[in-house]
This record gives sequence, C-alpha cells and structure tokens, in this order.
Amino acid sequence: MLDREGYRPNVGIVLLNGHNEVFWGKRVGQHSWQFPQGGIQHGESPEQAMYRELHEEVGLLPEHVQIIGRTRDWLRYDVPEEYLRRQHATRVHRTAYRGQKQIWFLLRLVGLDSDIQLRASEHPEFDAWRWVPFWIQLDTVIDFKREVYELALSELARYLSRGLRLQQLAWGTPLDLIQSFYDGSDDQAKSSTKSDKSK
Repeated sequence: MLDREGYRPNVGIVLLNGHNEVFWGKRVGQHSWQFPQGGIQHGESPEQAMYRELHEEVGLLPEHVQIIGRTRDWLRYDVPEEYLRRQHATRVHRTAYRGQKQIWFLLRLVGLDSDIQLRASEHPEFDAWRWVPFWIQLDTVIDFKREVYELALSELARYLSRGLRLQQLAWGTPLDLIQSFYDGSDDQAKSSTKSDKSK
C-alpha cells in the first residue's frame, strides 16, 4: 500500500526499560541493528499496526507495554536505488516505491525482559537483542535511515520525565526542548547495568 508519492505507511517502535535504555534488535542473519518497525496494513490504524508489529517482532502483548507518546507527523526516508526491487513490467503505470513514511511510538516495558520473545512469529525479524542508551550510536544505523532515527528520538525525548537523566547526546546538536532536560541536572551520570539477550 503506497501513498501518491510512493511512500509505504509504516510504524517504528522505541521500547524503553526502567533505565530509559532502548530495545535494539539484530536483524536475522545480518550484522545490522535497528528498532522494530513494520508496514501498516489496509484498514489498520497506526496504533493497531504498532501492537501487531510489536508482537510479531518482539513477542510482546499490549499488557506488557505502556504507550508514552508518538511523533506528531509522518517521518519519511527514501530507499536507495540499489535496495529497491525492480518494478515488474505490468506495474509501470503504478506509483513507483520510494521509501517509508513512519509514525514512531515510544513505549515503556511494564512486563519483564523474559516476556520478550523473538520467535513469536514464523518469520522472525531479529535473532538477538540488547538494551542500549536512548541516544544510540547513529553510525550503527544503516545510512539512509539515520536522519529519521535522529528526528524520531529527538521528538520522542520530550515525553521523558524532566527529572530523569539521559546519557549525553552522542551525535548532532540537541534541540532546545531536549537541552532543557539537562539544565540543572546532576553532574553525576546514572549508572545502569547493561544486558545482552539473544535467542
């Protein structure tokens, strides 16, 4: 399902634990890591698609998470030519696929780490996962998605509690609203235990 400009409606999911670390999934059989995401099916709302993708890719049910917020508008990225599938000759009259337009959701895990099941569907997206700092290292993200990841995290950061300390932004320049989160905050960084999970 494409819009008139050739973008497929999609949802992205940023899942937080109690330390404000985010779920980071390793693509099956690849060395690339990313947030859960997936297409919005015909007749689905973005929220319905988010819950479906959350279960298919991460194995979590609605009762395992709390929605904290979402992006206001669609965030778009173009897929480079070398990644695009060749258009079938009978479909040349249709709008050519350009990339994804995404609504991003920020969720809080209220269940347990053990509720995360990467093999909840017949076609798993991830074969390993771990918790990483909210401000992920952008150089680990495939290049054509980096700008969308930056925009999504920058916008979703406003939903985090003002009293919570985030790890210092590792890339770019914080937006004014994000910078305000650091004003007057403790100089001592919060330590957290990192966990790696794989299945």
